[in-house]
Amino acid sequence: MPEKHLFEYAVIRVMPRVEREEFLNVGVILYCSAQGFLKTMYTLNEDRLCAFSDKIDCQELKERLLAFERICAGRKEGGTIGQLPIAGRFRWLTATRSTVVQTSPVHPGLCVSAQETLEKLFEQLVL
Repeated sequence: MPEKHLFEYAVIRVMPRVEREEFLNVGVILYCSAQGFLKTMYTLNEDRLCAFSDKIDCQELKERLLAFERICAGRKEGGTIGQLPIAGRFRWLTATRSTVVQTSPVHPGLCVSAQETLEKLFEQLVL
């Protein structure tokens, strides 16, 4: 039986009107220390977002989500945060904030393949 590894994940949410606490799941970020894995998957369904508010700047949201991707990659493109160790990048990305793009609380689990688990969670929680 393949060895299972501890992973942590959070759902990335867009909250067009933070004061109303309504949100749309747009992505998942998954971290698995044992596999040296930190990656995000996301999508923006502009029609669903417009149901929340017609004042949403989808281009700005795409840039914010792209920043998540760059930080996960951990290169210079990720800026100062992208240079942190992998665990530090995950903790920074999942820190509590009150902006339009937020993450859920962090949840743990066990997986054999972090990539396959990320894809499964993305399908279940976002699509």
